[in-house]
Amino acid sequence: MYRKSKNMLLSALLLAAAGVAAPPRIAAAAQAAPAPHATYSDDEVTKAANDFFKNGAQDLGKVLQKVLKEKGQPVAIIRGEEAGGAIGVGLRYGHGELVYKGGAGQKVFWQGPSLGFDVGANAVKVFALVYDLPDSAHLFRRYPGVEGSLYFVGGFGVNYVQNGSSVIAPVRFGVGWRQGVAVSYMHFSPQKRINPF
Repeated sequence: MYRKSKNMLLSALLLAAAGVAAPPRIAAAAQAAPAPHATYSDDEVTKAANDFFKNGAQDLGKVLQKVLKEKGQPVAIIRGEEAGGAIGVGLRYGHGELVYKGGAGQKVFWQGPSLGFDVGANAVKVFALVYDLPDSAHLFRRYPGVEGSLYFVGGFGVNYVQNGSSVIAPVRFGVGWRQGVAVSYMHFSPQKRINPF
C-alpha cells in the first residue's frame, strides 16, 4: 500500500513538472515565429509614389488604384532605377532600396532577360509594391512575369512578377519606356551582378 501511494505521488509530481515545463517551450516557439509586417495604407502608397516620381499625374493614380484594388496593401516598397534594351532578346538591370513600413532601407539589385516581341530601350524610375514577403532574404531569387498582367496608362506601366506566394508589382515611368509581348523575369540580388541569369 505504501509503495502504491509512493508511485502515485511520483506520477503526480512528474505530471506537474511536465505541465510547468511545457509553457516555456510554447513561449519559445511563439517567439521563433516571425511577426507579420505592417502594411502600407493606400494613402501612404500614393504619397510615397508621388514623392518618388515627383509627379502628381492622374495616370499614376490610376495605375496605383488598379494594383491596390487587385492585390491590396503592400508589406514593402522598392524604389529605384532601371535601364535596358531589346531587339527580340533583351536585358534589364536595376538597383534600388527595399523598405518595410517603419524599417530601415536595404539596397537591392535586379537583372533579367526577356524574349519575345520586345523592341526598344529605356531608362526608367521603378516604384514596386511588394506583397507577402516575410523578410528581405526571400526577395533574392527569380520572379517570372505573370502572363497578361501588363497595364499601361499614359507614361506609367505596371506588370506583376511572382515567386510562390510573393508578388511584386513594379510601376515604371521614364524615357523610352518599353514593354512588348515577352517572356521575362526579374532576378533580385543583394549585390550588383553582370550575369542576368
